[in-house]
Amino acid sequence: MESDLEDLRLRLTELTERIERLESEREVKQPPLVSDSVLDEEQFWALHGLRARRENHPNTVGGAVMIVGSLNLPDGAPVAWQQSAGTDGLLETDWSDFAGSFSALGHPGRLELIRQILSGVHTTAELSEIASLGTTGKLHHHLRQLVTAGWVRQSGRGSYEVPAARVVPLLACLTGAGQ
Repeated sequence: MESDLEDLRLRLTELTERIERLESEREVKQPPLVSDSVLDEEQFWALHGLRARRENHPNTVGGAVMIVGSLNLPDGAPVAWQQSAGTDGLLETDWSDFAGSFSALGHPGRLELIRQILSGVHTTAELSEIASLGTTGKLHHHLRQLVTAGWVRQSGRGSYEVPAARVVPLLACLTGAGQ
């Protein structure tokens, strides 16, 4: 009985240590929402830069959001993008105009289609060979929705690309959705 009790204590200690380790890793990956608390400058360098600029620009005094990114696509093409906006009135405005853009991303087939295009598969002939994208009819249906929403554009007859101005915002949406 004493050994059973000792085993339970050992397992409890191991579980406690594991939970503490997992929670500390989670805190690093997902920092809590903060307002004016002191933030680590190394980890939050972009946020510090944004805060420093807010006071000097009338449209960002009340707050600002920014999307920024720099990457190389699988084909080696460099993409860099920065977009920012003041937040005054953003929570009070009607967001329904954005529904179409988000809706276009709301299907696994369309997300896979964009991923394939970003990976270098550009023509409808090449895309139609990818079984996970479905039939040619489904492929064209999804392409139309993505083109209408501006996530994809036709770059030639039967050829598609993701506009450079959409690559970083798309990846930011995916990053945010993964949190």
